[in-house]
Amino acid sequence: MLNAISVATEGADPARVGRYHRARRWLSVAGFILDLAYLLVWLLTRWTLELRSFALSVAPPPALALLIYLLAFGLIHQALDLPIGYAKGYWLERRYALSNLTLAGWAKDQLKGLGVGGALAILAAEWVYWTMRHWPQYWWEICAAAFIVFFILLANLAPVLLLPIFFKFKPVEDPALIERLMELSRRAGKQVRGVYEWGLSEKTKKANAALTGLGNTRRIIISDTLLDHFSPPEVEAVLAHEFGHHVRHHILRGLAVETAVTFVGFYSVNAVLRNWGPRLGFYGPADFANLPLLLLVTGALSFLLLPLVNLHSRQMEREADAYALASIESPDAFISSMEKLAATNLSERHPAAWIEFLFHSHPSVEKRIAFAKSWAR
Repeated sequence: MLNAISVATEGADPARVGRYHRARRWLSVAGFILDLAYLLVWLLTRWTLELRSFALSVAPPPALALLIYLLAFGLIHQALDLPIGYAKGYWLERRYALSNLTLAGWAKDQLKGLGVGGALAILAAEWVYWTMRHWPQYWWEICAAAFIVFFILLANLAPVLLLPIFFKFKPVEDPALIERLMELSRRAGKQVRGVYEWGLSEKTKKANAALTGLGNTRRIIISDTLLDHFSPPEVEAVLAHEFGHHVRHHILRGLAVETAVTFVGFYSVNAVLRNWGPRLGFYGPADFANLPLLLLVTGALSFLLLPLVNLHSRQMEREADAYALASIESPDAFISSMEKLAATNLSERHPAAWIEFLFHSHPSVEKRIAFAKSWAR
């Protein structure tokens, strides 16, 4: 899990922080509404049926027809979503002095993300509809199990296959820091394959550190911005939190939650497609014209489950904080790293209770600092 500890160049004026987060929330709401409207338009206008018929007329084999459908459907969505993506991902971050990217650099990252994300989405859709065609009664159980296996595989391979597409890595050159962190890993009983500097400053002023991968790919990555702004004891405190997730079996707990949500999601999709599909003109679950309905169901379920998933996440984050505080020499390093976060990351020290309940996967910085101070006492 990434800890998202960020370092900005300006102080955290409360009014400025409030404006930044309000803008992010409004842009997120606008993006959600746009996505919802996009899917509803495809369903209610029956354009999805026309696009399916067109794709089949061009390429009768179902897999090729689905590919044509996905390319048209996805590229139109990306074009419509571009203004909000630009405002949230580039303009807002530049306005609040958090980004180091030029417009060309941001566009390059977007194209990379579109290529990687688009390829994975196409493979997932092809698999789902292939399974629907071959096992119409049991497709949802098969797909749910396959997705869980894929999540595990992705967690294992992401550090060596995906992250290097977007970031540069090299071994950390500070022997004393490496030994400090390797000793932390020995105390945690978790082997790591090395300590790497993560070239984040090319894109952002934010800093981050993580324990990525599983088993033989587990490694410590520390952004160059964090190395520049945090002392060795503070870096250790940040990584102790990350080790806490592994020691407290949060990876397995998270996987259990992901498994339950995935099975519930596929079951719900199957039920909706069978009950509502014929009314909307779909000839069965394997009719890929139902893709907008499938995405509506999964999106609605994700939105409804988000508060519960975030509640579980905040509980695990508190446990990881407790492990970190028990693993380092003094809580002072943890407190100072959180203070830096609060002062320089434009973080809301006191988010509204309903906002934290609905949207925050971590306890607020103020609560984490208060917890560490109570631990020290």
